[in-house]
Amino acid sequence: GFRPSAKLVKHVCPCLFTPLPPPPPPQEYLEDQKYRDEEDLAEKLESLKNKYAEFDLNDQGEIDLMGLKRMMEKLGVPKTHLELKKMIVEVTGGSSNTINYRDFVKMMLGKRSAVLKLVLIFEDKANGSPCKPEGPPPKRDIASLP
Repeated sequence: GFRPSAKLVKHVCPCLFTPLPPPPPPQEYLEDQKYRDEEDLAEKLESLKNKYAEFDLNDQGEIDLMGLKRMMEKLGVPKTHLELKKMIVEVTGGSSNTINYRDFVKMMLGKRSAVLKLVLIFEDKANGSPCKPEGPPPKRDIASLP
């Protein structure tokens, strides 16, 4: 009979084998030379963390294509799959098809303007308007992020 090898099983469901790495502490950014001239860095990281938690994250706690798609729809800027893929490549440099927290912070604090960053910044500005109805709180507990 056919017995799947452990390798095959691992390939199908890596989550059984790899425990989630803890997200990087803010210190990593606070002490990073690249970001030392960011003012209010700790506050920025705090708001980025909350922003990141608004996405539908996958089991690895990362933003995948569907999570990004839902977020864009929520913000009223629906994108095609191709555009979403491009947005992810823009953030990760093509190294991954999901955006992790580190990539996300690098994108938001970095100098390059990614589409995703522009959308989120625009949305932050738009959020200043008082007439926006309060949505339900994000289902993921924010305390679980770094």
